[in-house]
Amino acid sequence: MPLSYFQCSECGKRFDPGQVTYNCPACGGNLDSHFTFEENPNEVRISAILESREPSIWRYAPLLAAPDPGFAATPLHQVGWTPVYQPETLRKSLGMRELWIKDESRNPSASFKDRASALVIARAVEADIPTIIAASTGNAGAAMACMAASIGRQAVILAPRSAPPAKVAQLLTFGARVLLVDGSYDQAFELSIEASRELGWYNRNTGYNPYTVEGKKTAGLEIWEQVLQLRAKDAPNLTIFIPVGDGNILSGVAKGFADLLALGWIEKLPRLVGVQAEGSAAIYNAFKAGANAIQPVNAKTAADSISVDLPRDGLRALNRVRQSGGYYLTVSDEEILAAIPTLGSAGLFVEPAAAAAFAGLRTALRQGLHSPDEPALVLCTGSGLKDINAAMRAVEPAPIIEPTLTHLKEALHV
Repeated sequence: MPLSYFQCSECGKRFDPGQVTYNCPACGGNLDSHFTFEENPNEVRISAILESREPSIWRYAPLLAAPDPGFAATPLHQVGWTPVYQPETLRKSLGMRELWIKDESRNPSASFKDRASALVIARAVEADIPTIIAASTGNAGAAMACMAASIGRQAVILAPRSAPPAKVAQLLTFGARVLLVDGSYDQAFELSIEASRELGWYNRNTGYNPYTVEGKKTAGLEIWEQVLQLRAKDAPNLTIFIPVGDGNILSGVAKGFADLLALGWIEKLPRLVGVQAEGSAAIYNAFKAGANAIQPVNAKTAADSISVDLPRDGLRALNRVRQSGGYYLTVSDEEILAAIPTLGSAGLFVEPAAAAAFAGLRTALRQGLHSPDEPALVLCTGSGLKDINAAMRAVEPAPIIEPTLTHLKEALHV
C-alpha cells in the first residue's frame, strides 16, 4: 500500500493512516493523502500506467490510497477513463487554437461523483463497514447509491427537499435509503455527520472524507494521460476550467497533478480556473478579496450541483488555484443556461453545473483572462438528464403542428 500518512491542508499536522478517519482532529482542516512514492519515485513505473489495459480509475491503483476492491464485472470497474473530445465547431466559434472537453456523463451514474464514491466504497470494503451515509444535492448521492448497490452495500442518502426529481429518482432506483431534508444541503451535511458518529456508519461527505479527493484526483491523472502525454514537454501550460461548489472536485484534480509532479512525470502544474455561479460564489469572493478564509453565502442558483452556502473544501480549493497560477471567476445563471444548448450543438448534453465550466471559458476569453492561443480543457461534470427542467429552460419549446407536409414546411420555413 503506497499510502504513507495524512497531512492537514490547513495546520500541517501529520497523522498515520490509522489515526484519523475524516478531518484533522486538531483544527478540523481537510486531509491530504501522502504516499511512499513521493520519497521514492522509482517505486511506481510510468510504464505500469501507460501500458495498462484497465479502462477505469483502477488503472491508477498504484497511486491510490485504497486498493482495488475487485468486483470487476460491476459498475465499480466502469468508473473513469471518460472520453476527451476536441469539438471543432466549438473551437472555431470561440476562435481558439486548442480546446478539449472531458465528458464525465459517461460514468455509471452519469456524473463525475462516481470517482469519489468508488474510492469511498473501496475504503469501506477494506475496513469492512457495511453502511455508508452521505449528504448530497443529488449527484454525489446517486454515485454513492450506484456504487453501493453494485456490490451489495447499503447507502443512506440525505438530500435537500429541493433536489431535482430526476436525481431523487436515481437514488431511489439504486435502492438507497433516501430521506429528503426540509432544509439546505449544509443542514443535511451536518445531520449526516451526526448520524455517522452516533450509528457508526461510514461518511462519504465531500470535503470531509479524505478518500473523496483520492477518487477525484483520477480525473487529473486521466487528463495527463489523455492530453498532456501527447504534447511536447515544453508545450504551453494547459488551463483547466472546473465548476466549483464545495471545491472538492478542483482539489481532487489538483491533487492528481501534485502526485504527478512528485513522481517527476510532469514538470509543472497546469493552470486551474475555478468557475462559480454568481449566486453561489463563496470561494470566488475570498479569491477576489485576497482572503485566507471562506465566508458563507446564501446560495441560490439554477446549477444545483454547485449551490453551496459554505464550501466544505473551500480553503484547500482556493489555495490549489493560487498554487497553480490560476484564478476564480463567476458566471450568471443566464450564461450557464445559454451554455447548455451551445454544448448540445457539439453533441454534449450537460446539466447546469457542467455547463458552468464552459460558460466560464467564454467569460475568460471575453474578459481577456484567457488567450485564444492558449490550450484549454473544460471539465463537464454531469449529464443533462440529471436536470431536465433546466434543459427545457435553456431551449425554445418544440412547436406543435398538424400531421401534414404543408404544416411541416410552414414550421420549418422551407
